[in-house]
Amino acid sequence: MVSLLAAPVFVFLWSTGFIVARAITPYVDPNMYLLARFSGTTLLFVAIAIFTRAPWPRGRDIGRHLFAGALLQGVYLGTSYWAVAQGLGAGIMALLGALQPLLTAAVAARLFGEKLSPRAWGGLVLGLFGVALVLAPKIVGSGAHLAHAAQGNAPPWLVVTIAVLAVVAITAGTLYQKTSLARADIRSAGALQNAGAAVVALVLVIALGEHRFIASTTTWLSLAWGIVMLSGVATTLLVWMVRRGDASRATALLFLAPPLAALESYLAFGETLDVVQLAGFAVALAGVLLARSK
Repeated sequence: MVSLLAAPVFVFLWSTGFIVARAITPYVDPNMYLLARFSGTTLLFVAIAIFTRAPWPRGRDIGRHLFAGALLQGVYLGTSYWAVAQGLGAGIMALLGALQPLLTAAVAARLFGEKLSPRAWGGLVLGLFGVALVLAPKIVGSGAHLAHAAQGNAPPWLVVTIAVLAVVAITAGTLYQKTSLARADIRSAGALQNAGAAVVALVLVIALGEHRFIASTTTWLSLAWGIVMLSGVATTLLVWMVRRGDASRATALLFLAPPLAALESYLAFGETLDVVQLAGFAVALAGVLLARSK
């Protein structure tokens, strides 16, 4: 039952991260939000691990888990939010993020001997194409917007470089879960890895001079959702699925997050959702089904 529910629950929860990022914009600086979120999830997993008497990693494994969490969430989300704040279109960032399953599959094939059939590789490419269709309205004009926003901010080449670094970071953090870290109890591992992400968020808060945190109902609801559902459940499900199977098949589910987020934005914020975007959702779903087929 858990295996059957893991994929749809993960996709739904992961997609809501885009909605939360938009919701907090008027109230909280991005890395301030991430610092509070990762710290809260760390405390949550510490409490769970202590209550259930879960074994804890020892020695060098502690540092490895901190590093894995820093890559998987801290660097990925922190640099993504920074790139968008510098003028990179959210659609461009989401499309770059959708490259992660392809990058994961390529690296996993070399490091762990994971083999995908030609049909599965075709599914990965099809999934990326579907995401591009869904995000097309947001991507159009993003280049000009970035160039305009760059006046007085970071140069466009640096923003794009940092955005690509974000994708590399989540790919490395995901693949790292298949090493010796996979032997650790996922409860205590979750505590350490979220702590590693919190350290990155703290560094970015200090480096970027972020301080805005306006208490509101939206702030607290977004923070609670981020602590429990995003960093707590969604990220843990991703780690669990990667541990149990091929990393490439697990990360292929990420193709469905941007299309689902577009649908959620249509329902929550009244954003446009046209025929091409709906077709893109269908194409992305077909790609995921092919990529996850044996």
